Amino acid sequence: MSLEEFENTPDSKTRRYMLMKSIMDFGMGFIYLGIGIIIFFSKEFHLNSNFSDSTIAKIFAVVVIIYGSWRIYRGIKKDYYKD
Repeated sequence: MSLEEFENTPDSKTRRYMLMKSIMDFGMGFIYLGIGIIIFFSKEFHLNSNFSDSTIAKIFAVVVIIYGSWRIYRGIKKDYYKD
């Protein structure tokens, strides 16, 4: 459902649900993005540990950043109901 269809949806319950879902996607996306950036750049933040220095931590951070970006994209797109 595009933004134009969202604005023209007569059902207020559906519009409220989509707005809540979009806000949740933005919030969770920024949280995931922030956590991924903190893990990836942990040396610059002086958060050194055995985990943050490993290659697995860097791979995990990239996956979390990609997932956070996808959540933000999904919040912008608002395709929750596909007909």
